[in-house]
Amino acid sequence: MQKKTNFRKPQGSKNFKRPNRGKQQRPNKRFDDGDKHVIITIKRLGINGEGIGYYKRKIIFIPGALPGEVVVAKIVTDHPQYLEGELVRVKEASLQRVPFPKGVDPRIGGLELAHLSYEGQLEFKRDNVLSALEKYHPRGYKNYKVKKTIPAPSEWHYRNKASYQIEKENHKVSLGLYAPNSHELIDLPEMPTQNEDTQKVERVIRDLIIRLHVPVANRRRKFDGVKTVVVRQSEATKEIQVTLITVGHKLENLLKLADAIFELDHVVSVFQNETDWQNPQVWGNKTTKLLGKKQITEEIMGKKFGLSPRAFFQLNPVQTATLYSEALKLLTLTPDMTLIDAYAGVGTLGILAADQVKQVIGIESIPEAVVDAQNNVSLNHLNNASYLQGSVERVLPQLKNDGVKIDALIVDPPRTGLAKSLIKTLLDVKPESFVYISCNPSTLAQDLVLLTEAYDVRVIENVDMLPQTPRCECIAKLTLRK
Repeated sequence: MQKKTNFRKPQGSKNFKRPNRGKQQRPNKRFDDGDKHVIITIKRLGINGEGIGYYKRKIIFIPGALPGEVVVAKIVTDHPQYLEGELVRVKEASLQRVPFPKGVDPRIGGLELAHLSYEGQLEFKRDNVLSALEKYHPRGYKNYKVKKTIPAPSEWHYRNKASYQIEKENHKVSLGLYAPNSHELIDLPEMPTQNEDTQKVERVIRDLIIRLHVPVANRRRKFDGVKTVVVRQSEATKEIQVTLITVGHKLENLLKLADAIFELDHVVSVFQNETDWQNPQVWGNKTTKLLGKKQITEEIMGKKFGLSPRAFFQLNPVQTATLYSEALKLLTLTPDMTLIDAYAGVGTLGILAADQVKQVIGIESIPEAVVDAQNNVSLNHLNNASYLQGSVERVLPQLKNDGVKIDALIVDPPRTGLAKSLIKTLLDVKPESFVYISCNPSTLAQDLVLLTEAYDVRVIENVDMLPQTPRCECIAKLTLRK
């Protein structure tokens, strides 16, 4: 009988993290294929879902291995402070191990925990929060109530947006995702976390590109063409929005491709977004509507949201309602309050809360998102919500100086967390009711070290938005200390 899986970090190594590769003390050693295999006992999971063990007192990361397992691994790379291993086979399996989806390359991102039972995934995600708190020690962290992770309604086929890269090599066109830390494109005929409509449209577009002889971008040769295919579907209306991200503007047969895509079931709009080889981001700055609607419409908790191609929206729309309803419960809003919706995006949280407060003021740095948020205010016939463009650390002090009474605040920052300058502003403004939504337990814990100079943390909710991945959304309720 195997011991119960333990996802917690053992004493003495809980503060370890992979060093910055740009600051290595000596070159990495690449192990040859002929090197002997090693037997490793897996102690725990890392924050990215990889198994962690030790070889000759050196920590080793092995993707695909689970705590309690004895595995045969090949050492791939020797870094100064850690090793990277490749799972060869499992000698003694964990009771938590489940079959990995058939026909899918296990290197694909988004399936890092697909070999772990769903109950194990939920436990791992809660323990990630506990481990982060133990590492950074925010005030009173041992008394925080960290609740069990709220499971998603569906473990599979929940993602309503797919962004797949496309390449053509030796007359073969591949459409899918890159293997981790590489430019090796893995073709994806199936992706078990993607909803069926978006996956189907992606594959049909690939076939259309081949049939219509539409140029495919070539990074090595710097050829213009289609580089990325983005397909998003509304859960509420089933409308599908397609964006072809291209290098170059005028591509042969691109408009014929748009016409053919527009004929597909549920497709209501086709866009072109233009980028170049110097841009490290997926999206370029110029987006043009080729056919159809400017936006698709999503609905959450009775409110409607128009989504343009670059508008951020959660990838799991069904579980989004759970995330936002739990966050708003923790805010404990009253009709006389002014609520600040920071990092507002398309205005989702503020608009959902507008019926409960006197006034909502949203702050968002991306101009296109502010336009979407303002349109969503009109779409929902609200007269007590407005959205401002700018950084939160700049706009929030201006609002205070203008005499705005900031009663409640909700922040939903990117994975990097809150800027130190913003935390300083928050400690100056001191909103009475404060909820922090985080997609990264480590940055949440770091930010709480400073925020708990003035606030107590009563509870942290965990909501699983992305099953089969290590990612989770945390909701922390902060209460101003009297």
